[in-house]
Amino acid sequence: MSETIVEAPLVETICPLHPLRSAILNELHARPFAAISVPSRILHFGFLTNEVEAKLDRQRLSEFFLSRGLSVPTASERHFRVMLDDVVLRWEQHSEFTTYTWEIPHHTTGTPFQTGASCLPLSVRLVPSAGELLVAVDLEVVNSADGLPWERLFDRSSLAGAATEDGTAIYATDFRVTAQGFVRILVLDQGLDGDSAGALVQRLLEIETYRTLALLGLPTAQRILPSMSAIERRLVEVTTAMRDRHDLDSNRRLLEELTALAADLEADAAASVFRFGATRAYYKIVEQRLRTVGETRLPGVPPWSSFLARRMGPAVRTCAATELRQSTLSLKLSRAADLLRTRVDVELQKQNQDLLKSMNARTRMQLRLQTTVEGLSVAAITYYVVGLFGYFVKAAHEIGQVWLEPTYATAGFIPVASLLIWLTVRRIRKHHVQEE
Repeated sequence: MSETIVEAPLVETICPLHPLRSAILNELHARPFAAISVPSRILHFGFLTNEVEAKLDRQRLSEFFLSRGLSVPTASERHFRVMLDDVVLRWEQHSEFTTYTWEIPHHTTGTPFQTGASCLPLSVRLVPSAGELLVAVDLEVVNSADGLPWERLFDRSSLAGAATEDGTAIYATDFRVTAQGFVRILVLDQGLDGDSAGALVQRLLEIETYRTLALLGLPTAQRILPSMSAIERRLVEVTTAMRDRHDLDSNRRLLEELTALAADLEADAAASVFRFGATRAYYKIVEQRLRTVGETRLPGVPPWSSFLARRMGPAVRTCAATELRQSTLSLKLSRAADLLRTRVDVELQKQNQDLLKSMNARTRMQLRLQTTVEGLSVAAITYYVVGLFGYFVKAAHEIGQVWLEPTYATAGFIPVASLLIWLTVRRIRKHHVQEE
């Protein structure tokens, strides 16, 4: 029985591979365009999901697939496509949102965008949702040969549409949410093949998804603008007061107020920095997708790019201006606080100098007092020592041991005792000084 020998890839026999090489190279092929038939209907849902919600969504979706005997996405897969009965589900998980895209059988009669519950396949209603819904798109690809009056399907005041650069399709929408909760997009086939239709549909869905996500920054900007205005007004008042107040206590109070204002501003900035950065990134994706789709103007209908630039551009610029205003205000607060902190430091240094001068004066007085006390202590100790010596001499004189008169002996001992005691006290003080 012969054994099958599996040879390692040639590159692995030449040099070791980087552990991330496969993931990086496969990322380019992670989201291929899936061919779709014409006519076709697409329902696209986008949910905001944090890390916990994303894990829970993956778990519930896997359990649903397993209950139906289907394969499940691996832990590393963030894009998955599966057939459920007569519909196709495309699941994608991104950094802060998750999308479910359904390709469902197209009805053969009636007008487009039949979104009642009875018009949806059972699988669409059974799959658990990922979280809070943000994006809901009903997109239909129909044949232009049917003569559909597509302009009448949308609100004329918000209608935007264009033809692709190669003229194979017309796409239109009014970006309005219907009573059923969907934003409707219509694609008229004028020569699309399956791959081209899939690529166009995916890009249009991405434009609507990222357009909605980009506008999440506007409520954040509107929320923090009043507090920023209040901080700016108070900053003007504080800087004006700085010119008139020079005492330490007033400067300290102003510095504390500036610090509190800076803390409030930084709290808002920390909470909004991700949202504003995401708004910039999503808006760039929208612009890039619009350029990729290509636009040829239709008579009397504004193209998507000009409509979004007119309606969406001001909101994006508001977020950018708010972010710049935050940065500028933070810099102003920092400069004012540094100036005030310098003034407080100078005042403290001046106080410290005055305190050192008074301490030096007290030290000198204490030294003089200590010298006086030492002199008095030498005199007092000498007095007691001489007194004891006098008793000793008197007793010795009475028993005949000392022939000298006790009074004269005591008087002669006074300078000797004073000198010895003074030398002893000086030696003790010198020893203490050396130890210190």
